[in-house]
Amino acid sequence: MPKSFENGYEKGTCLDNGVVDGGENPYLFPEVQVVEVKEINGANGDSQYETNSQESDESGSNDIATDLNEKPRAAWGGQMEFILTMVGYAVGLGNVWRFPYLCYKNGGGAFLLPYTLMLAAVGLPLFYMEVGIGQFASLGPLSMWRMNPLLKGLGYAMVIVSWLIGLYYNVVISHVLYFLYASFTTELPWASCGNDWNTINCRDANAKTVANNTFSNTTTGVPAAMSLHTNTTRTPSEEFYRYHVLQQTDSIDDFGTIQWHLALTLFIAWVVVFLVLLKGIKTLGKVVYFTATFPYVMLTVLFIRGVTLPGASVGIEYYLKPNFERLLDPHVWSDAATQIFYSLSACTGGLIAMSSYNKFNNNCFRDSLIVCFVNCGTSVFAGLVIFSVLGFMATEKGVDVSKVADGGPGLAFVVYPEALSRMPIAPMWSVFFFIMMATLGFGSEFSYVETFLCAIGDEFPQFLRIRKNNIIFRAVMLGSAFLLGLPMVCNGGIYLLNIVDFSVGGFPLLVVGLLELVGISWIYGMDKYSENVQMMIGSRPGKYWIICWKFLSPFIIALTIILNIAMYKEPTMDDKKYPAWANSLAWLISMFPIVAIPAWFLYKYCTVGGFEVLRENMKPLPSFGPVKEKRYAEMEAEIKNHFNPAFTRLMGSQVSNTTSSTEFSPQSSTLNLIKSRSSGESNV
Repeated sequence: MPKSFENGYEKGTCLDNGVVDGGENPYLFPEVQVVEVKEINGANGDSQYETNSQESDESGSNDIATDLNEKPRAAWGGQMEFILTMVGYAVGLGNVWRFPYLCYKNGGGAFLLPYTLMLAAVGLPLFYMEVGIGQFASLGPLSMWRMNPLLKGLGYAMVIVSWLIGLYYNVVISHVLYFLYASFTTELPWASCGNDWNTINCRDANAKTVANNTFSNTTTGVPAAMSLHTNTTRTPSEEFYRYHVLQQTDSIDDFGTIQWHLALTLFIAWVVVFLVLLKGIKTLGKVVYFTATFPYVMLTVLFIRGVTLPGASVGIEYYLKPNFERLLDPHVWSDAATQIFYSLSACTGGLIAMSSYNKFNNNCFRDSLIVCFVNCGTSVFAGLVIFSVLGFMATEKGVDVSKVADGGPGLAFVVYPEALSRMPIAPMWSVFFFIMMATLGFGSEFSYVETFLCAIGDEFPQFLRIRKNNIIFRAVMLGSAFLLGLPMVCNGGIYLLNIVDFSVGGFPLLVVGLLELVGISWIYGMDKYSENVQMMIGSRPGKYWIICWKFLSPFIIALTIILNIAMYKEPTMDDKKYPAWANSLAWLISMFPIVAIPAWFLYKYCTVGGFEVLRENMKPLPSFGPVKEKRYAEMEAEIKNHFNPAFTRLMGSQVSNTTSSTEFSPQSSTLNLIKSRSSGESNV
C-alpha cells in the first residue's frame, strides 16, 4: 500500500517499490516540480537514483514556461562548462595578489597551515552546501530562500556583497587593461628610470637612478611630495604604477579628478562584461574554456622564468619554511579564515547562482571537491611564482623578503612587471601575462555580475525572461555600474578601492556564512537537507560534513567574528591611516549588506501578520487591576460590614442602596465605592 508523507519540502506518495511520485508544494518552490525518482538496483546490488528526465523536461520546464508565458530557465551546455565556470569564478586576481600578500604578511609558510585547516573545516563544507542547495532549488540566491522567507535577507546580503565586489573588481581589471595597452611597444615603459614620471628614488636593474633632478612633473600629475628625495628606493615598475597609471595623490582627502585613460579602460571592461553576459550562461559557458585554462599556461611559464632569477631560492624558502611562532598570533588564524571566504567566493551568492543551472542529478559533491582543490592549489602555485620574484627583488635591494613591494593589487602591478622586464622579448611576455591577468579577472567578474543579474531575474521572471526586456535591464545595470566605478579611477581612487576591498571582504562574508549555516542546518533542518542531497546524488552526506555544518563551521566562523572585532584595526594604505570620515565610510560599506538581514526579517514579519500579533499583545489583559479578582467578593463583604455609623448617616440610604444593588466586578467595585464616597461628601 502507498504511504503518504510530508517532510516540509515535498508532498507526494512513496510507493512500496521505491518509486516516489513527485508532488508540488506551493509554499516552498512553486516554480520547481519534484520529478519522479526511482531506486534501481544495479548488477552489483548497489542502490542508484535516476530521474525521469523526459518527464522533467516536458512536464516540468514546459509547464512552468506555459504558466509564466516565458522561456524556461537556462541550463549549462555540459558538465565541463559548469566546472570551468566555477574554476574561473573561484580562481581570480585574488589568487595572484591577495593570497601571496597574506602569506608574506603572516610569516610566509606559517600561513599555509591555518589556511589548510580552515579550508577543511570551513571552506569545503560551505562550498559543498551552497552548490548543493543551489542545484536542488534551481533558483538564484534570492528566490532560493523560499525555503525560509524570513531569512531572505541573507539572499539580499549575498547579492549586495557580490555587486560591491563586481564594482571594484572591474576597476582592478581596468588597471590590467592599461598595462596590456602599455605593453605593445618595443621597450616596456617600466623597464628603466628615464621617464617623465620617475623620481630621484627610482633605481633600475643596473643600479642607475634617474638622470635629471628637476621634478616639477606638472604634465604627469606626480605630486610634489612624491618627488622629494627620501631614503627609500623604488623600482621603475613601482613608480610606473603609482605615478603614471594611478597618478596617486598623498591621501584620500586629495581626491583629484578622473583619470581618463583609466576611465576608458574601465568602460571597455564593462562593455566586455555586457557582451559576454548578453545571453547569460549560454555565452559564458563557452568563454570559460579560454578564460579558465589560459592562466595556467602563463603561470607555468612565469614560474620557470622566476626560479631562474638570482635570489629566487631566498623567496621560495621564505614562502615554504614556516615560522611556527607566528601561529601563536590570532591575526594569522583570523586572516586564514577570512581568506577562505574570499578565495572560494563563498557567501556571495555566486556558487548558488552558478549551480542553479545544473542538471538535478549532477554530482555536486564531486564538483565541489574538484573546484576547491584546484582553487587552493592555484593560490599556492601563484605564491611560488610571486615569491620567486620577491626573492630576486629583495636580493637586488639588499633587504628582507618581507620588506619588498606593496600589499594588495600593487603586488601584481609591481612584482610581476618587474619580472617581465627582465625576460627576453619582454614586450611579448608582458602582453601574454596581462592577457592572462585579464582572463583571470574577467573569469571572476562574469560570475559576480551574473549572480546579481540572475538573482533579480528570478525575482521577476515574467518580465526579465523576455529577451528584449532582459537585454535592456542588463544594459542599464552595467551602465550604472560603470558610473559608480568612476570615483575609483580618480587620483585618490585607489584609496577608495582599498576601503571597499577592506570592508566587503571581512565582516559581511563572515556574518552571512554564519547565518547561512544556522538557517540551513538548524532551521531548515539537516535531515531535510541530507534528503535533498540524496535525491540528487544518491547518497546522504557523511558524518564529517554534518558535524562541520551543524557545529564546527559555525563555531569557527563565530570565533573569527569575535577575534576580528577584538583585534579590529582601521584600514591603512602605504602605512598611512585614513581620516575619520573615511573610516566611517568603511563601516557603512561593511554594514550595508549586514543590515539587509534584520531589515528583511522585520519587514516580512510585520507584513505577514506579525504586526497584528504585536499590537494585540501590547493591549492590557482583562485581569489587569489594582487587586486580584478572587478578592472582589471579600472586598464587597468587608465594605458592607465595616461602614462607620456616622458615615452611614451621612450617606443616608444611598450607601445601603448602592452596596446592596450593585454587583461587584473588577471594574465596577472600585468605581461604585468612589461614587459612594463622592456623593456622601457632597451631601455634607
